[in-house]
Amino acid sequence: MTTISNISLVTVYVTDQDAAKRWYIDNLGFVEATDIAMGDNGFRWVTIIHPDHPELEVTLMIPGPPLDDNLADAIRRSLANGTHGALGLRTENCQKAFEDLTAKGVEFVAPPAERPYGVEAIIRDNSGNWLVLVEPREFDPAAFRG
Repeated sequence: MTTISNISLVTVYVTDQDAAKRWYIDNLGFVEATDIAMGDNGFRWVTIIHPDHPELEVTLMIPGPPLDDNLADAIRRSLANGTHGALGLRTENCQKAFEDLTAKGVEFVAPPAERPYGVEAIIRDNSGNWLVLVEPREFDPAAFRG
């Protein structure tokens, strides 16, 4: 028996913590959980949560320490290219979510499309992260093994 009960924290790398926090709150309905300065080096601990799942905090982190310079640079390049993967988000109606979010000005890399596991669309946040929006349906993963 394990003593781990759930995942409680994930990190999304961003280019600007204030802008990212506003984007996730204003566009996706997250709420602020934590925003505090830590130490004299300018480090900020910024987290958001989805109101229906407060047990999972999303840290909005600037690429830098404690990452080494090479990894931080690679993440910054990936964000600048708009190709950094971040979160998978569940929805009950992908087409409706697409319409609602498009009306708010959210950029979609790919509109809703049928997949074996459901309907999927891909969003790009204001830092260059890709967010997968999925309306799941039951499927047999064994049917896709080669």
